[in-house]
Amino acid sequence: MPNKIRLGFIGANVKSTWASQSHFPAIAAHPDVEMTAVCTRNADSAEAARKAFGAKLAFTDYRTMIASNEIDAVAVVVRVPSHYEPTKAAIEAGKHVYTEWPLGRTTAEAVELTALAKAKDVQTAVGLQSRVSPALLYIKELIATGYVGEVLACHVSTHRDGPLERPSSRAWQRDVTLGANPLTIANGHVIDALRFVAGNFTRVSSMVTTQVKQWYETDTKKMVDVTSPDNIQVNGTLAGGAAASVHVGAVPWAGPGFRMEIFGREGTLIATGSISSQRGEMLRVRGAQKSHELKDLPLPDRFAHVPANFPQGDPYNVGQLYALFADSIRSGKAHARLPTFDTAVELHRFLDTIQQASDAERTLPVA
Repeated sequence: MPNKIRLGFIGANVKSTWASQSHFPAIAAHPDVEMTAVCTRNADSAEAARKAFGAKLAFTDYRTMIASNEIDAVAVVVRVPSHYEPTKAAIEAGKHVYTEWPLGRTTAEAVELTALAKAKDVQTAVGLQSRVSPALLYIKELIATGYVGEVLACHVSTHRDGPLERPSSRAWQRDVTLGANPLTIANGHVIDALRFVAGNFTRVSSMVTTQVKQWYETDTKKMVDVTSPDNIQVNGTLAGGAAASVHVGAVPWAGPGFRMEIFGREGTLIATGSISSQRGEMLRVRGAQKSHELKDLPLPDRFAHVPANFPQGDPYNVGQLYALFADSIRSGKAHARLPTFDTAVELHRFLDTIQQASDAERTLPVA
């Protein structure tokens, strides 16, 4: 294995918003990964990406790129409905795969891809970046070592901007069947962050609603129907007995961002951020032990898997994931902190239970 993992990147369009904010700068600064090959749908954008990222190879067909002996691993960073085919092709070619969250459009797709990866003995990573956030890793450790004592209750909320109008090119997410909406993405990241630090749910009730039932398409001048949910409220019990609540919403104006609250017999922990838990911003962590005064808790260096000078903001947590992914490829065993396809399947199934509880209007056990 070379010093750096040679990566083939599917979805390398330089205009891609999330990839440009996170993956591209993370890979450019990463000591463990290099952008060896890029793939987009047309030759001009592929060549532009190759030049922009200093890649050796450019492709317009991901199957051709995956077949190359010059790459060790593949990153699948495209729209959710398109995750399945390139991820499956990469696994079948024996390549290690990092696919953004959600892993599949449906749980069935995620289960199939996970089983195939195990059969082919390849390493996997899924873009659940909250699990590598230094702030959340620290909170998880603090809870485990008794900072707040017995956890009695916890709450997490995220309200992000959900515009009432958008161009038709961005209106595809209105269709719930495509698997990319606030239930799966914003709520998926946020509720996974809570489960990661405080433990899994054992029982859950929920309300999954679509408050804004039409969007205005700015280019077509049409109102289009929306079936994707925009507000998700979840209440339940965690494995340790704590009462838990979650509210994730897409709101038209001035979304206040992310807030996580953990209340225990011995103290309280609060994490806040301007966007959400999975983004690379360094969350502010405050704590109080047998006191009503919250104090800032500096983050220990031991939760960093990237160099001290690594870019802050969105690239940071993605860089953390690439570091653990590279470590797993070299060792042949998934790093203990790496969210894998198994992690994704568990979350996919939990989100199904949340939807089922809302549809049934009753509390359900969580498998």
